[in-house]
Amino acid sequence: MKKLIKLALCVSLIFVAQSALSCDYPERVLVPNGNTATKEEMVAGQRGVKKYVADMEIYLECIVQEEKSARDAIGAMEADQEQEREDMLNKKYNAAVDEMERLAAQFNAEVQAYKAKGEG
Repeated sequence: MKKLIKLALCVSLIFVAQSALSCDYPERVLVPNGNTATKEEMVAGQRGVKKYVADMEIYLECIVQEEKSARDAIGAMEADQEQEREDMLNKKYNAAVDEMERLAAQFNAEVQAYKAKGEG
């Protein structure tokens, strides 16, 4: 009976920890078309990209902290369970970093297009 109560407590702590942290994935910003954008639109696009990257860095910190809190609440785990959780965290983290890199590359390509039209 004590094990059942302990298990129920751990499960409830996990849900509380997840809802307390609840890492929100940032909404991707629209990158202006460098062939048609004005200087002001390109500057606004740059600000949007910078904010997105900053928000994404907060998200990355959050998911790492969320996993740490969940592991603390769970306690001891089997090695395969621990590895599975680590793999899932790494996939989420790497996917977010890849998305930041794709957005930066897209924005840089549009900056090049903007400069090529002679307004940069």
